Amino acid sequence: MNRPDGAGGGTATGRVLRVVELADGVAGQVCGRLLAGLGHTVTKCEPPGGDPLRTREPVDANGLSYTFAALNADKRSVRLDPGAPEGRARMAELLAAADVLIIDAGPRRAAELDLSPARLRAAHPRLVVVTITPYGATDPRSDAYGDSLLAECYGGLAAMVGEPDRRPLSLGGEQTAHAAAFVAFYGAMLALRRPDGDVVDVALCDVAAYIDWKSDIVYTETGQIPVRTGTSIGRWRTVEAADGWVGFIFQPEQWDSVVTLVGDPALEDPRLRGDKARFELVDLWWPAVERWAAQRSKREIYHAAQRLGLPFGYCADLADLAADPQYQARSFCSDGGGSLAPVVGLPWRFGPPPGLADDAGTGAARPVPRTMDGTSNGREKAPLAGLVVLDLGTITAGAATGRLLADYGATVIKIEAMERPDAFRVWPVPGAGDAEVMEESPLFESNNAGKLGITLDLKTEAGRAEIRRLAARSDALIENFTVGVTRRLGIDFPTLIEVNPRLIYLSLSSQGQSGPESGTRSYGSSLDLLSGLASVTGYAGERPMWSSADINYPDQIVSLFGAGLIAYCAAQDLRGTYLDVSQRELVSWTLADRIIEHLDTGTVPGPSGNRRPGSTPHDVYRCDGDDQWIAVACRTDTERAALAALIGADHMVGEPASRWEENHREVDAAISAWTRRRSKEECVRELTRAGVPSAPVQSARERAEDPHFRRRRVFLNEPRRQKGFPLRLFGYEPPQPSPAPRLGQHDAEIRNGRVPGTADVPAPRAAEFPSPRPGGST
Repeated sequence: MNRPDGAGGGTATGRVLRVVELADGVAGQVCGRLLAGLGHTVTKCEPPGGDPLRTREPVDANGLSYTFAALNADKRSVRLDPGAPEGRARMAELLAAADVLIIDAGPRRAAELDLSPARLRAAHPRLVVVTITPYGATDPRSDAYGDSLLAECYGGLAAMVGEPDRRPLSLGGEQTAHAAAFVAFYGAMLALRRPDGDVVDVALCDVAAYIDWKSDIVYTETGQIPVRTGTSIGRWRTVEAADGWVGFIFQPEQWDSVVTLVGDPALEDPRLRGDKARFELVDLWWPAVERWAAQRSKREIYHAAQRLGLPFGYCADLADLAADPQYQARSFCSDGGGSLAPVVGLPWRFGPPPGLADDAGTGAARPVPRTMDGTSNGREKAPLAGLVVLDLGTITAGAATGRLLADYGATVIKIEAMERPDAFRVWPVPGAGDAEVMEESPLFESNNAGKLGITLDLKTEAGRAEIRRLAARSDALIENFTVGVTRRLGIDFPTLIEVNPRLIYLSLSSQGQSGPESGTRSYGSSLDLLSGLASVTGYAGERPMWSSADINYPDQIVSLFGAGLIAYCAAQDLRGTYLDVSQRELVSWTLADRIIEHLDTGTVPGPSGNRRPGSTPHDVYRCDGDDQWIAVACRTDTERAALAALIGADHMVGEPASRWEENHREVDAAISAWTRRRSKEECVRELTRAGVPSAPVQSARERAEDPHFRRRRVFLNEPRRQKGFPLRLFGYEPPQPSPAPRLGQHDAEIRNGRVPGTADVPAPRAAEFPSPRPGGST
């Protein structure tokens, strides 16, 4: 297997955390991988025969699974049976020296192992316990197997991916598992900020629902149930180029640039001047676009569109990524190896996974976690209390990062220009009608609740002086501008670090701050394509599929990861840190196992529907009723035998997994014949009773009515419907966030130095802030 050697180690000025990982699911192992990559000591606990993932196909020449290698690089390993007396003793020894435990056992199994959250808190009072389960740490349904497909179905995300007249799709790879790992990483940092530790409770289905928050808002505001739109209807579409696919993505005000790009008279029809008319008359001009695209390469179209400021993206497969000049310039991946690092600005290790013979010792006793800066030891204190964050983020990726930090106690100051506020303020709700653009969009509310809001004109010296004054007192800054904007405005990291040497500065750009394509523009749908995700999402053997503009999946996971990074730097006291996150690279990082396989073998995977290695059958099946579906995911022979007996396929009872896979069409037909005769509810009931892992594909309406999501506060209803929280802490319940700020609502008090939750900020002398431009010009 062609993997680069590890580069660097340690965590700059932060202390090394001791992490114990007892997880056989992808999400728990990705969370451990993040901590190992950042230089922490992660001890992976494997059963005596080793983690079954070690040998799951596809494997390298030595028989090691590419997925295992990607998820477990830089970890240590210890073999133990936590159900045996000697295994329990060894586990207790490991936990006594640990800061963090990552565990994905359901409540029954955790109790059997004496590792329930309550028991762990009693035995190890300062230990941070991170649980990642299908439905939550205390939900009996979490005793059954769960993965990204099942979570995306129950959470409603799968109902939004795919073509409207075909079966729902899971996103390629294990996307919800990776998103849940980012949430768990964030939660772990929050718990480390609490003086007595805490239990972090992450449910895979909650994370999937949280990612699909826009569908919930649309249903609540309009009463219409959102449906999947695929890639060939709607305002944004994919078009086939001479050598692949391109995302045709633009905002209404960019139509003139589209006309210039295509250069066909059909697009100059005066009737197409309005966005609504263009959508209604799309059959008049779209054929011209298809003819034009068919004569050009996907990269040619992409670069021509970007030169006009159009946020197009081309569908990059894994071979494209390995040879991509941008990825090579940033050493992310190449045919000669790379770092596969999700962030630039922190030390990142990319070395080999542990051998099965490795045996990690416990080492020194665990250091006592530090208490929160500037707070008492009271458990009622918010984890991020005292942290001041300047939020220049817009739409989702940046703004949602700030919302997550505000939810857990940070004072987040949203900064906008009076003449050009966050575009989400007036973003129309899909399905509400083109004329019904509200003064304050409910979409804006979800990403900005709980913040303070001020307006600054950063094109003036007065505006720049004000933001420098605020930066002098702040702990962190978030921005997701196009690369180069912060430098031109004089608010880039080199400038503000002179003002505040302890500032944590997070840049969430499309492709990172360096490289030949660093100045490109994108939306989530562009990044679906550019990251390689769309190339492995879709119906088997067919065109690539994106998450759609209704989800914009890349934006959602970028915000989860961004919040985790800022909380990490705060918990580790890594001040004066510049965090350069390429949104494109982060999404590609979720496909690390497939990238490593490509670098080793040249294999270029394509869409595989809902089928995944190591699980068969693994798909969704139509039930009785309109667009009603049930997901089934079997990993073991016992589960398959139970399914065969239930659906009357007695000849498959006792057959090995290989036979099920070879005959998957026959198996799928038998399952479908059984499910089509039953309601979705009946299918769930009978499959659950038989012990077959399954989940209903829920619509936004069904999810809104599901008491699970209400009980766990994944969505909130005050002052109006909005997204809630993707995780739960046992020791801290976030309050209902205050409404999103009106434009400039807190101008007067903040400019007078009165920032709630902070000390007064004195106005600096002008001489304290040298001009960022040579010769004193701005």
